[in-house]
Amino acid sequence: MDGSKEMGGLRNVSSVCSISEMDDFDLSRLLNKPKLNIERKRSFDERSLSELSIGLARGLDTYETTHSPGGRSGFGTPASSTRNSFEPHPMVADAWEALRRSMVYFRGQPVGTIAAYDHASEEVLNYDQVFVRDFVPSALAFLMNGEPDIVKHFLLKTLYLQGWEKRVDRFKLGEGVMPASFKVLHDPIRKTDSLVADFGESAIGRVAPVDSGFWWIILLRAYTKSTGDLSLAETPECQKGMRLILTLCLSEGFDTFPTLLCADGCSMIDRRMGIYGYPIEIQALFFMALRSASSLLKHDEEGKEFIERIVKRLHALSYHMRSYFWLDFQQLNDIYRYKTEEYSHTAVNKFNVIPDSIPDWVFDFMPTRGGYFIGNVSPARMDFRWFALGNCIAILSSLATHEQEMAIMDLIEARWEELVGEMPLKIAYPAIESHEWRIVTGCDPKNTRWSYHNGGSWPVLLWLLTAACIKTGRPQIARKAIDLAETRLLKDSWPEYYDGKVGRYIGKQARKYQTWSIAGYLVAKMMLEDPSHLGMISLEEDRQMKPMLKRSSSWTC
Repeated sequence: MDGSKEMGGLRNVSSVCSISEMDDFDLSRLLNKPKLNIERKRSFDERSLSELSIGLARGLDTYETTHSPGGRSGFGTPASSTRNSFEPHPMVADAWEALRRSMVYFRGQPVGTIAAYDHASEEVLNYDQVFVRDFVPSALAFLMNGEPDIVKHFLLKTLYLQGWEKRVDRFKLGEGVMPASFKVLHDPIRKTDSLVADFGESAIGRVAPVDSGFWWIILLRAYTKSTGDLSLAETPECQKGMRLILTLCLSEGFDTFPTLLCADGCSMIDRRMGIYGYPIEIQALFFMALRSASSLLKHDEEGKEFIERIVKRLHALSYHMRSYFWLDFQQLNDIYRYKTEEYSHTAVNKFNVIPDSIPDWVFDFMPTRGGYFIGNVSPARMDFRWFALGNCIAILSSLATHEQEMAIMDLIEARWEELVGEMPLKIAYPAIESHEWRIVTGCDPKNTRWSYHNGGSWPVLLWLLTAACIKTGRPQIARKAIDLAETRLLKDSWPEYYDGKVGRYIGKQARKYQTWSIAGYLVAKMMLEDPSHLGMISLEEDRQMKPMLKRSSSWTC
């Protein structure tokens, strides 16, 4: 841990991004752009920030192969260039102090952050472990603050754990499965450290994490983009690790869809919540991981084979998701008028969805302008619920078209009270209640209505919302959400989640000092302050995958 901390942990450092192809983007114009007009107060000049974020989002994305000598990128974007030009919120120093308290060390090296530092809780469970998905916002915060070592050590340690033999009872898991979490065991007598990993065999429900491998690839790309250091991704170990993950998710079987079939509990929603099938969160992360891997894989014999498979899958996956998962006013009206029992290739209602299965709430929820990717699509089933993580990742990965990105942001603005309320951000909307809750969740006492995964509000999602806002040129939405969070988070001791229709109450079983609530806030603040950070986590649309889709009225009005 660095003892010389300034401003509660923020150091005056540089954050850099690698760019090799600019694709009609005039880099000189970006470099000559006037700096943000930021006064000595917490409000931003939204117009200048919006213009800068759009330019950066379009230009910073093309990674991908060259960097200047010494492992640093040739494109310097000082992370702290504007940091001292306004008064930081007092929460920032507290957040950095809390984040550093959560750091975990293995043989003297920092390797991650524990899930929560809540000593008031009687049950520790696995909140004292380093979770792959939970560490992502922590990793981004450290990268943005010029501290990449902890991220590098985390990537290597989880890669090492991937190589372990994984068994649940007498069944052996796939070789490429990444752990959900790991714990460092310190032996004070022998003065040794050892690792214990959980691949799902100890998890509630005994479900292996599908998302861990995807987050690992996405974080490897973020590390490479931030540092300009290609050497880590190019090691034989990292190349093999990516190929093992890809082998699992690109395997051929009985599927007729390019989406990934998953069990309940395989992602951030790690309990039974009716997301079995093809959940939007996994499909969006799958898409983003494929695109990230295609930029990181070497163009050797093995790498080229996987890149070819990735390209084919991306074309099919983007078409499928943009066509069948997308919902706006026009599409809802079309589904409402669907005919059923259609046979042959000319069928319009390809999944035989019964119009009477459309829930009543969605008719009032859907604005005239706006749209979103629904939760799930499979035979005779459409889960119309809104899921925040999947829609934000769809924007950041460019799974969503430009028009769809704008429509998602329109929906968030139009349904602010429902999706944001008093604490950003609803993980899912609406909550499942009464008899449906009993059937879908198995009477889960933690996922009662408007709590936890069942319509709870999760502060960690603030960083994803902010990133999506910057990419779409709407920083004012992120500013509004951050202002809301700053009224409560520190005072409430950084809870894991909030309960209630508008997120008014601290979650009934929420841990305090939840690390990703802390890190999510820091990432949102730093990203809004310096939008160039978006480059490490955002991907621009691949021009080869431009869709030939009929645009609905909500995209053009």
